Amino acid sequence: MENIRRIDPISPDRERIREAAEIIRRGGTVAFPTETVYGLGANALDDEACKKIFSIKGRQQDNPIIVHINDFEQLESVAQGLRGKIREGFERVWPGPLTVVLEKKNVGIVPTAGLDTIAVRMPAHRIPQELIRESGRPIAAPSANKSGRPSPVFASEVFEDLGTKVSLILDGGPAYFGVESTVVIFKDGEIMILRPGAFSAEDLKEIFKMKVKISGVSSDTPISPGMKYRHYAPEKELYLGISEETILEECKRGDALFIGSAETAKKINSESIVLGSRKDLYEVAKNLFPSFRKLDKSRYSRGVIEGFEEKGIGLAIMNRIIKATGGRKLQNNEKRE
Repeated sequence: MENIRRIDPISPDRERIREAAEIIRRGGTVAFPTETVYGLGANALDDEACKKIFSIKGRQQDNPIIVHINDFEQLESVAQGLRGKIREGFERVWPGPLTVVLEKKNVGIVPTAGLDTIAVRMPAHRIPQELIRESGRPIAAPSANKSGRPSPVFASEVFEDLGTKVSLILDGGPAYFGVESTVVIFKDGEIMILRPGAFSAEDLKEIFKMKVKISGVSSDTPISPGMKYRHYAPEKELYLGISEETILEECKRGDALFIGSAETAKKINSESIVLGSRKDLYEVAKNLFPSFRKLDKSRYSRGVIEGFEEKGIGLAIMNRIIKATGGRKLQNNEKRE
């Protein structure tokens, strides 16, 4: 793993940051931790550099990529429309795991997939903050995984998917939240959540004092990542268990691995992957994507995962589970759909 460099996430080494920033300026790619998951970054203003992201990930060209910035001055160089009370709200929450879709400035940003809009966020992690500042450029960065696979929470998972196709992988330890940022758009005095994430609907309502809606539409022309394609999926089949009884019956068969809460795992008389307690859904979120990779490496032919309450970060957890299962549900011990 010669392209991995260890770096302190709290006080990043200046030489490591300079090395990575030089790669960005030269049109290369750098994978780095954020507070959500690991990202695969390139200069957002460099056409050829951004094409490398799509190629390395095997990503569809119509799937837009979030652009990361480190201050409001840089925001205004790439996007417009963040004004008034909405801007005041973002001044409170940025840096943080919240992405906003805005009107694009007339600049050569490739990862918008030909749209007039651009998804932008300001990460709350010292490594990307320093990397953006040192490179002097906004950085386009989707999750640093093979397209469709579980997003990486560890640098080793980045290497597992992408290997040496990435110029440099900065290993800053585990990402904090384990699920991607919340993506929103403001329209007609309301907030529309395009992708649930680390920032909850309840948080948004409190901060912006607006009605919050959640998009349930898989758009033919997505303006945000996570709207169109199957994502976050293990290679093995994964089913969502509708009831505890159904899950217990399925696991008794012996070829299904249970993934879920510590509370339910106590009732399973076989091997399980414990995500955490139902009392701490942030722990569950952080362990979710790694659990899918563990399933793939296990001796089991498939997995069955339980559902969680869709409140707070639970909404993001269930969004990822539904995407990862491809809508497959375990209705009873005889029927799967």
